[in-house]
Amino acid sequence: MREQLHLEIPIESDDDLRALRGALLAARATELSEVERRAQRHSLGYGTDSQRESMTDEVADRRRRWEMLDRLLTAVDEATRKAR
Repeated sequence: MREQLHLEIPIESDDDLRALRGALLAARATELSEVERRAQRHSLGYGTDSQRESMTDEVADRRRRWEMLDRLLTAVDEATRKAR
C-alpha cells in the first residue's frame, strides 16, 4: 500500500531553507556511512550467526532510512523550484 505524506514546514528565509537542506544532507550522509559500515562488518563475517542476522536487519533498516531521507530531499528541492 503506497501512501502520500504531505508536510508544511514554515520557512522564513533562504537561510532557513539552506539550514533545512544542510541538516537533511548531513543526516543522509550519516545514514549512508552506517549502511556502509554495517554492510562491511557483515560481509567480513564479524560476530556470531545471530549477530550477523541482526546486522542484516540493521543494514536493511539503515538503507530504508537513507532512501527516505533521499526522497525527502528530492521533495524539498521540487517544492523549492515550484515556489520560485
